[in-house]
Amino acid sequence: MTAPSTFGLSSEARNLHWLLTNLVEEVPGIQSVAVVSSDGLLLLSSDPGRNDAARRSVEAKPAGPRGSAADLATIVSGIGSLTIGAAKLMEFGGVKHTMVAMDEGSLFVMSISDGSLLGVHGSADCDMNVVAYHMALFVGRAGHVLTPELRTELRKSLESETAGSSR
Repeated sequence: MTAPSTFGLSSEARNLHWLLTNLVEEVPGIQSVAVVSSDGLLLLSSDPGRNDAARRSVEAKPAGPRGSAADLATIVSGIGSLTIGAAKLMEFGGVKHTMVAMDEGSLFVMSISDGSLLGVHGSADCDMNVVAYHMALFVGRAGHVLTPELRTELRKSLESETAGSSR
């Protein structure tokens, strides 16, 4: 994992980066993680440098959805929207988490707060219970600090990283 620069960020933003890094490094089988705002924008990612790598190396098989955090964020946002709509239609209350098991991997989506979502792409051999447990810990620790101001700060930080890497 490429650790994003946290220079100049608030202590809350640095703590979220630290929590995300720990999630990826401590849970076996996690390949990539994305935190997505309620409007589908990527706020925080375990692999911010992979967007450029995916563009440069089309032939190499990526270790995540098409190799980019932006693609994972798109998938997480879409699944989150679909499940929220289904829950409203069925009148079952709010969606807490969604899991999609595939032949060669798993996708987990969990609500954080105010419509923000945590998405995890796991390998086929990951222990789904362990991944879900650690995601719940992340959500419990991050949910109360993910304020509108912090979401704005994270988004601007990600945009400046992207602008800096495209030069």
